[in-house]
Amino acid sequence: MRHDPSAAERLRIPSQPYYRPVGDEVALFEAAWSRRLPMMLKGPTGCGKTRFVEYMAWKLGRPLVTVACNEDMTASDLVGRFLLDAEGTRWQDGPLTVAARVGALCYLDEIVEARQDTVVVIHPLTDHRRLLPLDRKGETLEAHPDFQLVISYNPGYQSLMKDLKPSTKQRFGAIDFDHPPPEAEAEIVAAESGLDAALCRRLVEVAHKGRALKGHGLDEGISTRLLVNAAGLMRAGIAPVAACETTLVRPVSDDGDIRATLMHAIRLVFG
Repeated sequence: MRHDPSAAERLRIPSQPYYRPVGDEVALFEAAWSRRLPMMLKGPTGCGKTRFVEYMAWKLGRPLVTVACNEDMTASDLVGRFLLDAEGTRWQDGPLTVAARVGALCYLDEIVEARQDTVVVIHPLTDHRRLLPLDRKGETLEAHPDFQLVISYNPGYQSLMKDLKPSTKQRFGAIDFDHPPPEAEAEIVAAESGLDAALCRRLVEVAHKGRALKGHGLDEGISTRLLVNAAGLMRAGIAPVAACETTLVRPVSDDGDIRATLMHAIRLVFG
């Protein structure tokens, strides 16, 4: 079967996700999709890459299949496998195969976490062939005309043992993401949490102080996602300092000195 229209409908984003553009990323992605160019989103954890993909799937009117990659994921987890049930053996498509059949955007989140022998299965889908060999099934799937592959990873949080090979990277166009400018970030936090804009600006100020510690005791800075979490607790009635300690300090470090430095910054901002 070429594709299942009902499956495609089930994978559509039902309503517009909130996304606040900070550059030309929307126009770039639309142009890439018009050419079905595979895309790579690079940026720190929690800066909005996943939300951007959700927004673009909604804007383009395409289904979305998202896969959170991990080191235990095998090629069969992506492509599919034979399963045994009461009626015998049946084939079950994996998420990559589903996306290729129905013409979805397939988003492989944090792809560097996957094993290299798993990553190579995407290669035939990322060039002029747009094919997915299903070796165990004896089928070579030609991707739906609307299929597009999107991957993401955090270049600042990887070792030499966890990077994409040049032969993989060069199959993609790339968009760099980072934390938004302060006013835009405060606007995002306010929109996501419903917290007063002035308080959101103060949260962003805390984040900028915390991000200065990246590489000096912190592997990752305070993300926009964490700011939304802090704002949510504040809107629920938790005092700002306690909300920040719960969401911006304890999750990011167990080091006593780093925690003390972050708490000092929080008290300076919120009093």
